[in-house]
Amino acid sequence: MQQLITKEILVSELLERHPETAPILISYGLHCVGCAFSSFDTLENGIKIHGMDDETFEMLMKDINKVAFDKN
Repeated sequence: MQQLITKEILVSELLERHPETAPILISYGLHCVGCAFSSFDTLENGIKIHGMDDETFEMLMKDINKVAFDKN
């Protein structure tokens, strides 16, 4: 599957471009929606900070990309 969203995107940019991904981030325990660091952290860095394992990260990426593709 082609990715619209990559791990290098800033969290704030992700939420600005694809606000429909916010509920998915929250469901994975990432409450980045109002976080001051969302303008500085990439999605990958934010996930590492929260201690998410690689397998869960891959599932998150698939879920947010599916929502983004479905919207487009």
